[in-house]
Amino acid sequence: MNILILGSGGREHALAWAVMQNPKCDRLIVAPGNAGIALIAECAALDIEDGGAVVTFAEENSIDFVIVGPEAPLAAGVADRLRDAGLLVFGPSAEAARLEASKSFTKEICDAADAPTAAYGHFTDADAAKAYVREQGAPIVVKADGLAAGKGVIIAETVAEADAAIDDMFGGAFGGAGAEVVIEEFMQGEEASFFVLCDGSDVLPIGTAQDHKRVGEGDTGPNTGGMGAYSPAPVLTDAIAQKALDEIIRPTMAEMAKRGAPYQGVLYAGLMIENGQPRLVEYNVRFGDPECQVLMMRLGAQAMDLMHACAEGRLAEARVNWADDHAMTVVLAANGYPGSYEKGSVIGGLDDLPEDSFQMMFHAGTTEMAGKITATGGRVLNATARGATLQEARDRAYAMVDQVNWPEGFCRRDIGWRTL
Repeated sequence: MNILILGSGGREHALAWAVMQNPKCDRLIVAPGNAGIALIAECAALDIEDGGAVVTFAEENSIDFVIVGPEAPLAAGVADRLRDAGLLVFGPSAEAARLEASKSFTKEICDAADAPTAAYGHFTDADAAKAYVREQGAPIVVKADGLAAGKGVIIAETVAEADAAIDDMFGGAFGGAGAEVVIEEFMQGEEASFFVLCDGSDVLPIGTAQDHKRVGEGDTGPNTGGMGAYSPAPVLTDAIAQKALDEIIRPTMAEMAKRGAPYQGVLYAGLMIENGQPRLVEYNVRFGDPECQVLMMRLGAQAMDLMHACAEGRLAEARVNWADDHAMTVVLAANGYPGSYEKGSVIGGLDDLPEDSFQMMFHAGTTEMAGKITATGGRVLNATARGATLQEARDRAYAMVDQVNWPEGFCRRDIGWRTL
């Protein structure tokens, strides 16, 4: 098969790495890709949010299967355009992608499906939002309603912090994503990520992971897109995962189908778990980043077969073959992230890193200039490894980190601390 992956981050490098291991893949193109992806696949310059351009490119290159990585093209309806053109695609329609593109829509679906989640209010003006905060008290969670690249969530410890977050959002700090705001109850417990494939009717769990959102060690500092992750997540036991399937995910899928927007693709449920009871924090309509890196490290070549079965509506016959192993990824980010940071610094030491089924350095924000790998983003590299135990995976991941020569970057040194 000729396969096209849309995206340019660490998630897409991990997807490309897994797909390339499958003998059914004859040709792989990633658009636009990055410097790491270019070492294992073809990269192509393409506006991945322009559905017409993606369709034309896929037809000109005889593409058999398209995998959409990030949320923005899904929200823009690229999967719809591909399906309308008769192309096989992995990823939900624009209507179904509202589960991530609009937090208030997700809350409305949860209400209709009776799925347990945080109490909330939805606001289009700052005064009403602030009045709600004063009524509820702090801590409280302030969220931009739309897509904000994983950064539009503020956990406010005080009413004053919540007011400032509301002013920032309505003031344009997150662009159009903050034109509407959702304010939620602060949920106690431990957070974990649950990943399932959905083909419109059937649901197949494919793994659990735990992300580290805060920039600082000990889970301190501002939220980021994710500073590291590991899989599986011990807190998400089989019993709790089954509860989440029965009480949250399947009712959500049934409600979406009832509304004429059956969900097809990967669904990532962020769950808060307290006293054995999961509640939904949020849905994402794509693989998490950096959770995808640890899932792909554990799934390997079968990931492509599972996504293909999902796209063709064959999930009922699909099975996941899990090894009894663990994986960890450590994010190397540019100094200053998630605030302002400089681009263009040179990264050394990458050529000597091991690359096999137990350890890979996935690139996120990189490009090649004059034969050197340079940083182009906030989160730049993902040192990813697997092992028989989480400690073994951790040791391998940090051994890779220590081989990288990049004074302009940093990482957290405590990924996996909750379990270890």
